[in-house]
Amino acid sequence: MTLSVPVNPVCPEFAVCGQISVADVAVFAKQGYRSIINNRPDGEGGPDQPTSAQIEAAAKAAGLRYVHFPVANLMISEQQVMAYHALCADLPHPIVAFCRSGGRANALFQACGCRVGQAG
Repeated sequence: MTLSVPVNPVCPEFAVCGQISVADVAVFAKQGYRSIINNRPDGEGGPDQPTSAQIEAAAKAAGLRYVHFPVANLMISEQQVMAYHALCADLPHPIVAFCRSGGRANALFQACGCRVGQAG
């Protein structure tokens, strides 16, 4: 099985990508990922976009942790950065995060100062 989207590892513990399919979730599990973060609001891509609930169900079935942390644009607040940092520190690694193109997922990672998984 192959993924429907290219994945960009931004550090050994964190990767970003564009919109995933429900079928991609099982592939991520086979590749060793332990958590998925969805940074895309439901419905943003219209009816063809899988819902958060659909991806969450697939993640649970594959034994992965799943979090929906939607970000509507690249105007990321300090509160969002702090919450994302805490979330990433708490989730099992490695983590894959996605949005429409991977841009918001990468921006959140970079805003955390590339300290994913580190305290403080």
